[in-house]
Amino acid sequence: MVHLSQIPKDQELGTLPEAVKKIRLQLSNYDDTFTTSVYGSKFAAEDLPKHEMPEGEMPKEVAYRMIKDELSLDGNPMLNLASFVTTYMEEEAEKLMTESFSKNFIDYEEYPQSADIQNRCVSMIGRLFNAPTSDGENAAAVGTSCVGSSEAIMLAVLAMKKRWKNKRLAAGKSADRPNIVMSSAVQVCWEKATRYFEVEEKLVYCTPERFVIDPVQTVDLVDENTIGICVILGTTYTGEYEDVKAVNDLLVERDIDCPIHVDAASGGFVAPFVVPDLEWDFRCEKVVSINVSGHKVNESWARILKKVKLRLSTAEYLPQELVFNINYLGADQSSFTLNFSKGASQVIGQYYQLIRLGKKGYRAIMSNLTLMSKMSGEGLPLVAFRLPNRGDRHYDEFALAHRLRARGWVVPAYTMAPHTDNLKMLRVVVREDFTKNRCDALLCDIKLCQGMLEKMDRDSIKAQEDYIREHTVNSADAKHNHPRFRKERHSIQGIHGKTHAIC
Repeated sequence: MVHLSQIPKDQELGTLPEAVKKIRLQLSNYDDTFTTSVYGSKFAAEDLPKHEMPEGEMPKEVAYRMIKDELSLDGNPMLNLASFVTTYMEEEAEKLMTESFSKNFIDYEEYPQSADIQNRCVSMIGRLFNAPTSDGENAAAVGTSCVGSSEAIMLAVLAMKKRWKNKRLAAGKSADRPNIVMSSAVQVCWEKATRYFEVEEKLVYCTPERFVIDPVQTVDLVDENTIGICVILGTTYTGEYEDVKAVNDLLVERDIDCPIHVDAASGGFVAPFVVPDLEWDFRCEKVVSINVSGHKVNESWARILKKVKLRLSTAEYLPQELVFNINYLGADQSSFTLNFSKGASQVIGQYYQLIRLGKKGYRAIMSNLTLMSKMSGEGLPLVAFRLPNRGDRHYDEFALAHRLRARGWVVPAYTMAPHTDNLKMLRVVVREDFTKNRCDALLCDIKLCQGMLEKMDRDSIKAQEDYIREHTVNSADAKHNHPRFRKERHSIQGIHGKTHAIC
């Protein structure tokens, strides 16, 4: 996610105290040409530029070392158990991606092989998701690479809204109040899509006992203005798969013409290898589009849009007016993206993973992750847990998360989706590089931190938590947020206090 930053005012920039200004030093005034070491140069004794571009240049070795030293203050990605984002790649994959940084992927005429590699990835992932492959123009499936699942979801909402609008206008009906049905546990990119494209949210709320959508409630919310239904294959809170087939079967049973988009950002490369018989993809009649992320635990990137030979034509799934033909880079090509220019490295990296691991390799990795998380395979490889409901306990999940942070672990505590009685939970994402040895180390530290908290009284814990929120938590010290855009009250989090789970 890209943060919205405020440009600081001139009077807010750091200035030296008056006492320091009066100090006169007699230091060497030679022109530093970087003839010694990095730390013997004048740049090591100066502040790094923060607000204005410097007038002079800096030697490349110095610039590299100064930035590298700054980044060393970041946490260890391998101990960040909050995120689904991949923290390990083989050296060969990194090398291929580095060598492709200079390629503008959109320039098909200049880099035809990179474009062809995208086509191979689309074909492989489409077949993995059981996309239709029969003959005929209307039976073909198409896919496109996106910057991330956020862009893919934006495109999905656009396609569903445009298809619904065209159908309504053709029938002489109003098309000014579109809505979409989705869980209250959706990732924030869904809220952005509905807000940006003016689509009303119809939420299926979770309960203290159920953290995914109820299929009957979901279909009951569908009306003539519903452009589609979002079903999540692995929620960011508990990792559970929502029942795509049950929603699909109810729509078919009631003869409701409403498409399903499956948000498989994290589950799209888990379910096919762990529970291959689970019907969640294009085997379901109403599923028309799927997104899956490459930077997540599943290491895939494409968005697949389904076209089926049914009573609906191709244009009804991807309206023609959303596709643009461009040829000013030398070759005629069709474009259905929000972003234009982008590097080819991510596509190259994905292709490496697909042919390097194959189905056998993915199955082996996902099997290990499943064994250490959900033995049933009924969700993503993560463990969501909460502390026992004990009356004599003086600390909550957030206090435990803060103690674990002091040990180097990033284990997020969060407030569940609305209508769950303000339930607090902790979550550990089991990624590819999370070995059993590291798992044992985490369990030992959890017990250690709990033991420390048990010995503290309520007032001490409260004082510690207040201090951490005020001085230690990095987000509390953020100065880049413009005051106007802090503490919004229009999102699910702003209204209900739900935490937007890290993904």
